[in-house]
Amino acid sequence: MGRYRKKPVEIEAIQFINSADIHEFCRDKVREPVGKDYLEIITLEGIMIAQQGDYIIKGVKGEFYPCKPDIFELTYDKID
Repeated sequence: MGRYRKKPVEIEAIQFINSADIHEFCRDKVREPVGKDYLEIITLEGIMIAQQGDYIIKGVKGEFYPCKPDIFELTYDKID
């Protein structure tokens, strides 16, 4: 077993406050089920649920995925 350090990579992300912003950010990689209070994000691993307050991250290959706020804040620092 080895030890590894995460490479420093800049990412784009947006916090899910309103769905219109997420649709603009993710384009065709987001679905909004009727009558639900969450969004479905189409990721490389399949569909993931994003709830209000979650961050949506655009990865290094242009993929999208949701991240809970506490994990996001432990992992990323704002640079601008």
